[in-house]
Amino acid sequence: MNRTIAEPSIPGVRRSGMTLSTSVATPLRLAAVAAAVLLTTTACSSSEGDDVARDPAPDAPTGAPALDLPADVRSRGLVMVMDTGDGPEVCLGAIAESWPPQCGGPEVLGWDWSEHEIHEKQGRVRWGSFAVTGSWDGTALTVADAIPAALYDVMREEPEPDPLPTDPPSAAELEAIADEVAAALPGVSGAQGAYPTEQQVYVDVPFDDGTLQQWADTTYGEHVVVVVPALLPRQA
Repeated sequence: MNRTIAEPSIPGVRRSGMTLSTSVATPLRLAAVAAAVLLTTTACSSSEGDDVARDPAPDAPTGAPALDLPADVRSRGLVMVMDTGDGPEVCLGAIAESWPPQCGGPEVLGWDWSEHEIHEKQGRVRWGSFAVTGSWDGTALTVADAIPAALYDVMREEPEPDPLPTDPPSAAELEAIADEVAAALPGVSGAQGAYPTEQQVYVDVPFDDGTLQQWADTTYGEHVVVVVPALLPRQA
């Protein structure tokens, strides 16, 4: 606001008739200026903060790629089909050695126990070990064929040693890799998940057509992570 200040009266001096006009900062004006400065500073800080938040961590691994499903599959050796009375499941992980055995897993579709006479039964529980082929959709296994353990030639599934990395990570690095891989890849019910050994990390997954292993090699180095699928492509 403008305030007019009268020229002071001094004895013996004639007044000039001039007035002095000055701008006086009132509390209201000071508050408005302070608010404008605060808003400008906050907007700049917020913009800079958004830019920082959008920058990904440089060492963070990218997510695992999606698999092409459904896929024609076969089991890696024998798997147990378990039915406690609520429908058959295929046990892709650990099996408790009790009687009857205890395990669980994805639902098995297209299964009729009358077509698979070689199996065990106690009360309403039925189970048996089979080499199966069928279709995997990511959550359930539709069985097309099943060979009981008594008729299965296990010698043809002789595994080969896994190659080792040329420059193995440290024990601490392997632990960190195991945690990352366990969070990135689909797990198997009853399996260990991802676990480090002396030089590598092993991870159990329901199925892999080579896509997950390729992602692991690209992300962590060749042979550092070994993907162990319970189900393989049928032609493999």
